[in-house]
Amino acid sequence: MTYSPTYRLSRRRALLAALLLAGTITGCAEGESGAATPASAQLRLDYAYYNPLSLVIRRQHWLEDDLKGTKVTWVLSAGSNKANENLRGETIDIGSTAGAAALQARANGTPIKTIGVYTKPEWAALVVAKDSPISKVAQLKGKKVAATKGTDPYFFLLQSLEAAGLSGTDVEVVNLQHADGKTALERGDVDAWAGLDPLMAQTQVDSGAKLIYRNPDFNSFGFLNAREGFLAEHPDLARKVLDAYEKARAWIVAHPDEAVQLLASEAKLSPEVATVVLKERTEVEISPVPGPAQRAVLERILPTLVRESQVRSEAEARTALDSLFAPDYASKAS
Repeated sequence: MTYSPTYRLSRRRALLAALLLAGTITGCAEGESGAATPASAQLRLDYAYYNPLSLVIRRQHWLEDDLKGTKVTWVLSAGSNKANENLRGETIDIGSTAGAAALQARANGTPIKTIGVYTKPEWAALVVAKDSPISKVAQLKGKKVAATKGTDPYFFLLQSLEAAGLSGTDVEVVNLQHADGKTALERGDVDAWAGLDPLMAQTQVDSGAKLIYRNPDFNSFGFLNAREGFLAEHPDLARKVLDAYEKARAWIVAHPDEAVQLLASEAKLSPEVATVVLKERTEVEISPVPGPAQRAVLERILPTLVRESQVRSEAEARTALDSLFAPDYASKAS
């Protein structure tokens, strides 16, 4: 049968209209409140053993359940330096670091904003082996100290040396990732280690390691940081993440024993070690909004970063501090 050109054109138009209508209906079904979610939408964030709230969110699948049209990808951060590397390389959109590491990264050109505060931990201290004769910071002069540069334990070391009348050049810093630093201490390859929990608590409990210097004021808060480009494109996803973090905070407070078990399972720790970390050295019930308390800590740390050449210049560090916080996300979290 032969059809006229007019008939064939009408058929094509009708078919195109039907396809467009079907696509619209499908799109509305996938989004929230009738709004379609782009097929390419994704959320990439980290989890870390030093960030217990991230472990809860990942285990409970809250983001995956809430963001049906978004691909959620989790990446393990072995330390603040790795989280910052992944943020800088756009491997993740949101990452957890110590406050000092966030300031250093932004001062050195990484375009991040701190959108939340997850914990107030005492997660760093100076550690020596069980039989070490070293008992105070001044005795570290000329010694090998393992530390992960760009992380809170490293900045803790610098501040501790300064308080004892020394500088970073008075010790030989062996730049190792946290787990390798712990191993080096236990093997006797270094004289001391700028430790990080939960690894620090583990070597205390299991190997009898000693903390020769503790100072809660030298520990910066746990910062949740997001790439500026991500915040510009997906502020809604950033808010969803902050909501999940507040849900995790409430869950840990309501289920402290289960939280200890979760940390022990994820980080492969004994319950005794996980208890030390979570119940004795980690304050969870804090405001998530970055503000004056966090700025005060960074104000104390900033001169050390400048003196030890951890930032490009004091002016850039000051500018970074003034522009680091984006408190609106956490202040609206529920």
